[in-house]
Amino acid sequence: MKSITVKASKSYLVEVGKGLLPAVGARIAQLLPPPRKIMLVSDDTVAALYAKAALTSLQEAGYTVSTFIFPHGEASKNTDTLIDLWNAMAEAGLSRSDIAVALGGGVVGDITGFAAATYLRGIACYQIPTTLLAMVDSSVGGKTAVDLPLGKNLCGAFSQPIGVLCDTDVLKTLPNDIYADGCAEVIKYGYLGDPTLLSWLEDSFESDPERVIARCIANKRDAVEEDEHDNGNRQLLNLGHTGGHAVERLSGFTISHG
Repeated sequence: MKSITVKASKSYLVEVGKGLLPAVGARIAQLLPPPRKIMLVSDDTVAALYAKAALTSLQEAGYTVSTFIFPHGEASKNTDTLIDLWNAMAEAGLSRSDIAVALGGGVVGDITGFAAATYLRGIACYQIPTTLLAMVDSSVGGKTAVDLPLGKNLCGAFSQPIGVLCDTDVLKTLPNDIYADGCAEVIKYGYLGDPTLLSWLEDSFESDPERVIARCIANKRDAVEEDEHDNGNRQLLNLGHTGGHAVERLSGFTISHG
């Protein structure tokens, strides 16, 4: 397992390794001990695969857990889903000392992070990314958002998570196209000034995904620590994203920006 500490407005640990999901309850308990309430947020695809493992771990750690599951895909990353999540948090009785846990890819992470940043003026959020793209990009750095009809990520907030857990075992269930989205992001880090990473990619990624993912996260950490609110060098991380988002929107989200 590899650990990367991000020291932004809030310091937190990003852990990368095999078989980490069953330990998520213990990890969160080290940060915000139970008894507390947790809202576990996921989409219908990821929930069918991994929600039971996460739920069991959180409950065994002593948390009272509610779940919010929404239809997968970018089409759900909107204000309607956000309002439904806010209402679910209120109905579950979450207080300011409670926690939102995002289990899924970038859509799940973004919407959960934004809901947590704004519910009761801000509660803790813990990220469990389940796609390669989310592991090396959206789960780290505190950018949270939902889409508006005029474009992607037009309504959001900078809000750092309390921790991130990247279980490389979950990558085995990724469809090829979703996996390729993440590979594009990994290559991006290499071309932004990491020739060592590019040399690693000449070998099979599957031979050591932990090393590659941790290297990408370390690169993102450096950019976030220098420019948390994206006013300077952090904008280099947008390489490919801006045009990709336009393609994504104009295709009706049938082509992913990855």
